[in-house]
Amino acid sequence: MAGFVIVWLGQMISVLASSMSQFALTIWIFQETHSATALALMQVCFSAPLLLITPLAGVMVDRHNRKLMMMVSDLGAGLATALVLLLRALGQLEIWHVYVAAVIYGLGLAFQWPAYSAAITSMVPKAQYGRANGMMQLVDSGPGVLAPLLAGALLPVITLTGILLFDVATFCIAIGALALVHVPQPARSSAGAQSSGSVLKESVYGFKYIFARPSLLGLQLIFFFGNFFAAMGGTLIAPMILSRTAANGLLLGSAQTAGAIGGVVGGILMSAWGGFKRRVHGVLLGWLAAGIGMAIVGLQGGLPVWITGLVCMALVDPLINGSNQAIWQAKVAPDVQGRVFAARRMIAQLSSPISPLIAGAVADFILEPQLRAAGGLSAAFGWLVGSGPGAGMGLLIIFCGLCSIAAGSAGYFRPAILHAETILPDHDQPVPAPAEPAC
Repeated sequence: MAGFVIVWLGQMISVLASSMSQFALTIWIFQETHSATALALMQVCFSAPLLLITPLAGVMVDRHNRKLMMMVSDLGAGLATALVLLLRALGQLEIWHVYVAAVIYGLGLAFQWPAYSAAITSMVPKAQYGRANGMMQLVDSGPGVLAPLLAGALLPVITLTGILLFDVATFCIAIGALALVHVPQPARSSAGAQSSGSVLKESVYGFKYIFARPSLLGLQLIFFFGNFFAAMGGTLIAPMILSRTAANGLLLGSAQTAGAIGGVVGGILMSAWGGFKRRVHGVLLGWLAAGIGMAIVGLQGGLPVWITGLVCMALVDPLINGSNQAIWQAKVAPDVQGRVFAARRMIAQLSSPISPLIAGAVADFILEPQLRAAGGLSAAFGWLVGSGPGAGMGLLIIFCGLCSIAAGSAGYFRPAILHAETILPDHDQPVPAPAEPAC
């Protein structure tokens, strides 16, 4: 695990700085526009190119050195941040520049997730998949504990330019950590031999693989619907808090930090525990709990309510993703995981480019005006979400949380999903010898 830990530490430091940059840019965009739709557009610019190039990225991960692919992903993200830094230092930074950087960042990240996910399979014993994935979940949640508070405290001192400069420097650390370790390439399997061919054939192979296995397809459909509503609600959390607090960055940072602490605790628990023996329960029960947490965030009550909901959501996130990841790593042959994982990501995140836009438009043009006016929705739901700025976004967040609960519950009514781990053989399970003919 030593090589994996070195890579993990490099990513942890880099993601801390990137989280600080994201927090600072969120505050900057909202102060410039006071629009949830403007923040949603940044997510769309990031997610749309990521999804479009993901199948090709999966092929490249399987065809080429996975260590090199991980370096390429970090380099792309670093260049995007460097572009924003340069424009900010020159005093020329505009909103659309951040959108362009988000596109570049998304293109780089398209290689990162399948490469890192597939690399775990070759670097870590199968029995440790759950723990290793729990550690990777800490990369997502751990830096969030310090990032909002650090960014909020440092913004008045070193400004956005200083935070971006720190972010660029840490990308060098992440790439250096990768340079120090050996990432084994997987052995050729029968699945890999059958799928080899042109780039187009190999890009489509991941989708064929998943659609031929109803259990894997069912798992990804849970994530498709869950992510659709989670992305809608998640898009609105920051602008809702900023609207209800007169753009108070400290209160937003406090809520996000508390949620990140929940994610760290969940990641630590997942790293030590490894998840349920039947990992599908970690996926389905996790989605149920995450939906409950999101619904709580939309309620009126201020910072204590937001913290409760965000902690609930973040606490189970490592359980959901770590459990699901371990299932796929055990079932899919390592030398085709790049393609299959890329297709899997595209199915799960297919709604990412549109759900933030839907959320921003519905909030800005329908629910926010309705909840600020007397009567109508304000009379019907004011007891639940209050009134005034942010109330309309709160109501939509509650609705998204309830839909996420429904997505998680659906898996318990589909045997192909509920029994996925027994239906599908592990990739290293010996193929039974043909029976001898009867005399």
